[in-house]
Order: sequence, then C-alpha cells, then structure tokens
Amino acid sequence: MHALDNNALVAVIGAGAMGAGIAQVAAQAGHPVKLYDNRPGAAAQAIDAIDRQLGRLVEKGKLDAAARSAIVARLQPLEAIEALADARLVIEAIVENLEVKRGLLRQLEALCAADCLLASNTSSLSITSLAAGLHHPERVIGMHFFNPAPLMALVEIVSGLASDPALAQCLYATASAWGKQPVHARSTPGFIVNRVARPFYAESLRLLQEGAADCATLDALMRDAGGFRMGAFELTDLIGHDINYAVTCSVFDAYYGDFRFQPSLIQKELVEAGRLGRKSGRGFYDYAAGAERPSAAELDSAAEIATCVLEGDLGVAQPLVQRLKDAGVAVIERAGSGLLRVGDAVLALSDGRLASQRAGEDGLRNLVLFDLAEDYTQAARIAIACSADTTPAARDQAVALLRRAGLRVSLLADLPGLAVLRSVAMLANEAAEAVLHGVGSAADIDLAMRAGVNYPRGPLAWADAIGVGAVLRTLDNLQRAYGEERYRPSLLLRRRHAEGRRLHD
Repeated sequence: MHALDNNALVAVIGAGAMGAGIAQVAAQAGHPVKLYDNRPGAAAQAIDAIDRQLGRLVEKGKLDAAARSAIVARLQPLEAIEALADARLVIEAIVENLEVKRGLLRQLEALCAADCLLASNTSSLSITSLAAGLHHPERVIGMHFFNPAPLMALVEIVSGLASDPALAQCLYATASAWGKQPVHARSTPGFIVNRVARPFYAESLRLLQEGAADCATLDALMRDAGGFRMGAFELTDLIGHDINYAVTCSVFDAYYGDFRFQPSLIQKELVEAGRLGRKSGRGFYDYAAGAERPSAAELDSAAEIATCVLEGDLGVAQPLVQRLKDAGVAVIERAGSGLLRVGDAVLALSDGRLASQRAGEDGLRNLVLFDLAEDYTQAARIAIACSADTTPAARDQAVALLRRAGLRVSLLADLPGLAVLRSVAMLANEAAEAVLHGVGSAADIDLAMRAGVNYPRGPLAWADAIGVGAVLRTLDNLQRAYGEERYRPSLLLRRRHAEGRRLHD
C-alpha cells in the first residue's frame, strides 16, 4: 500500500515534546497538520516553539527562511477536538495510560471518517488492548516515534491482533516518505527497542552491584571498547531513572516476572531517593555546578615487552594481533587454542567463564582474560580480569602488552563475561528471542537498535560477527556461573548453531 499523499491532513493529539515533534515531522514532509491539546493554548505554544527551533536552524544555515515559513504555515493549532474530524491520519501522543488512550480512540472512531487511520505513539501499551472494544479495531496501528522525533530516525510500526496489514504497510510507507527508518513490529511488551535494550542497562547495573568496577570505568568500557555512544549509567541519568526504571518494571510485569527483565535494586533506590539523573541534578553522577566527573580506573605497567607468542587464532579478537605487530611487537605464531603468551602471563578472550574457573579447567597459570571490543583495530580501552593465581608480575606483563597496542586497560573483578561481552551476548539473546517469537524480522530488529538507540551494530549482526557458537557458549557459561534463568540461551541461537547457520541467514 502506498504512503499517504502529501495533501492528506494529519492530526496530532498532545502538544508535549513528543506530539509537537511528530507534528513538526509531518509538516516538514509537506502535510497540512492540525495540533490539538486539551490544555488551553498549549497547541499554539507548541507551534511557536517549533517556529523558534526552526529559526535556529535558519541562523545556522541548515534551513532557508522560506522553508521555515512554509513549514510553520502548515501547522494549525486547535482548541476543540471536533475540528480534526476531516483528518486522514490521527496520531495520539497523550499520557501513557491505557484507559485514557482507549477513551480517546473511541471518541476518534465516532468523530473521524471510516477511512481515517488511528495511530498511537505509545511506547509500551498493547495495541491490541488499545483497539479492543472499537467497532473497527483494524484501523488502529502503533506509530512509535523516538524522542526527539525530528532528529531520531526510527519509527516502530506496531500491529495489534486486529490491525489491518495493509494499513500497517501504509503507515510504514508514510514514515519512510517522511524521511524516517520504519520497522514492523508485533504488539508485544516493549515492542522491539524497549524489550531488546533491557540487557544494556541490566548487565552494567549487575556488574556495579557485584563490585566489578565503578560507574565511570564501566561506562568508559562500553564507550571505548563496545563502541556505544554512552554507557548505561550516563544514559540512564540522561533518560531519567524514574522513566527507565518504570519501563523495566512494566516489561518485567508484562512477561510475568521473567528474570531476564528483572529490575535493579540499585536503580530502585535512586528513584526512591529522588536522584533521577540530570533533571534532578544527581543520579549515578553529580550534575551540580562545579561537580567533578570521576575518571575511569586504568592500569599502567613499566614492564618492557618486545615479543609475544600467539597460539592458534583469537577468533573475533584476531585483529588485535595485527595491532601488536603494527606497534613493533614481534609475534611468534604457533598452533594452539587461541592464546597470547607474554612473559609468565597467558591472555585469552573471555568465553563467559570466571578467569579462575577457566584457569583451573584448562590448566592455565597466570591467566588474564580480556573483553570483547566492537572493533579491535580502533578500540581505545579494554577490560581485563585475572585468575586468583595470577602474580602481580604476570598481570603487569599482560597490561604492558595491551598498552603496547595502544589500549588503555581497566581491571574488573573476576566476574563471568566481563563487561562488553556479557552485555552484547545478552542483547543478541534477547534479539534472537524477539525473532523467534515473531516480534520482528532479524533485519528490522537490528535496524531498530541502530536507528532507535544508536547501537554501533545490530545485536544479531554482532552475534554473527562473533560467531553464533561463541555467543551460545558465553550464555551457557553465564547461566552455569549464576545458576539463573536470566542467562538461558534462546532456542533460536541453539537451532542456528546446530544448523551451522547465521542469525541473518
């Protein structure tokens, strides 16, 4: 089905940040737009704010004055909801309350023409539930934008049980015509992004709770090794802990207490203390004027390293070998099981086991595990963990080798999977579950995570790069270490590994 014609009237209900942003997107795409809010004067104020925002773009040379005037001219504030009866598409962006939204949709069904599409910008409520009780539930589709709507590319097109696939396709094409990157999703708790993203926060919170390292170090590892734009602690401070914690609780409850989505007691305590992040002035970090931002912990070494031994292939970490060679380290290569030896130290990429456990099981002394990096040729930092028998001298030799490669080194407590590996494995696992349950395609889920939350790679593509078997092995080891269902591998991972196939095949 084709996108809505540019002449089609779009109505947006709710003149808050999201509603105003959606109205701006539709107007910039050429549609006449009516904006309504039940607060007197709110719609007009929102349009004035849009005008000022566009004015700043004109001042920066990113928009010409005529285009600004044309966009604003297409925006009309309404004081009565009845004035949007001629809309071809109505997008509601009101309070996230099921009964309030249901009441609005019933009102719109009676008010608007039979061919008017009714879209909800809900981020967490069931489209099936929202449409239930309407005479024509097939016309209700989720159209979930991300904040700020004019800047964020992703739009989740969410179909409930009764949603008409042709209408969903129309909204998909419309979002694409508006310059967005739409994905199809089935109406399940959290849709794609709010479901698949939960481990990104949860694993860092758990590492903090278990004393792996401080917030600044864990955030730096997710940025400098994982390639994420922000670490979990700075990101939740930005989102607001009240919002992030509420979403986690909502998803946890919606999945009947599945421990994959278990909320964090640390975050709960922040909410109870009113430390909500940037908006309250304090969260994991202090945002008061003059407050000093803590630095990530780093190790240094005075050991002189000129040579190391590579035994076998390091798999996804193999580019680290070339980086060492480029730094002038002589690498002696021989057969083996994927280890680097330098002095008394043995280095290996984590596989989800504790360093001490792996040292005992594999008969390795002075074992130093290193973490996953999104790109070993570009990473600025790496995490390590040491087995209990690793001597200070051996640790220094391992640190010196990694420093020769130009990597800053942060030490974590001996916890399974380190920081980046366990987070990526869990993101891939949840994405695989979403594919298995028909929430979205592998391509759409990866696109959603890149365009919606700016991940450096889609989690399924990342798992393919690491190797499905390696991800499965990491999750199995995490589950054995913790004895919890939280880390149970998705059946899709097991199936694809058994078939010798990738997740994107």
